[in-house]
Amino acid sequence: MDPAGQDINLNSPNKGLLSDFLTDVPVDTGVTARPPAVEGLTEAEEEELRAELAKVEEEIVTLRQVLAAKERHCGELKRRLGLSTLGELKQNLSRSWHDVQVSNAYKKTQETLSQAGQKTSAALSTVGSAISRKLGDMRNSATFKSFEDRVETIKSKVVGSRENGSDSLSSPAGSGDQTLPDHTPF
Repeated sequence: MDPAGQDINLNSPNKGLLSDFLTDVPVDTGVTARPPAVEGLTEAEEEELRAELAKVEEEIVTLRQVLAAKERHCGELKRRLGLSTLGELKQNLSRSWHDVQVSNAYKKTQETLSQAGQKTSAALSTVGSAISRKLGDMRNSATFKSFEDRVETIKSKVVGSRENGSDSLSSPAGSGDQTLPDHTPF
């Protein structure tokens, strides 16, 4: 395709095509496209409804303008009174939290959680008592007594050697004066 022969009008139905092959179709711009009337309405009723719709839309625009002006005035009054958005937010949150606290759902939930907490506390107390009892039984067992005696023996040897002025334990092999070899890789 030759770019010089292409139609570059983006609104043309012949966009991108060679103009030698197709011609533009004229569009009648004098007639506005109106949706067909709803069945059962006369033309007069339709015109009346359209006029009423236009009036309501105009009132909506006016009300939006009035609301915007009122919001600006409200903001100015709050600014002059020293009221901040953060202060209002805190007040709203406080009021909302109070409303939640006085609600029946919150009270029932709080009561249920309180009962659950009491039951959990009682269960943990029972478990704690059982563990304490088992540990007491275990401490009185022969195995624990034997272990305790061995720990006591080791402790007396360690404390005894410190009392003699030596902070190191003697080697079981009897080589207390030998130094350990240095295993530095390089």
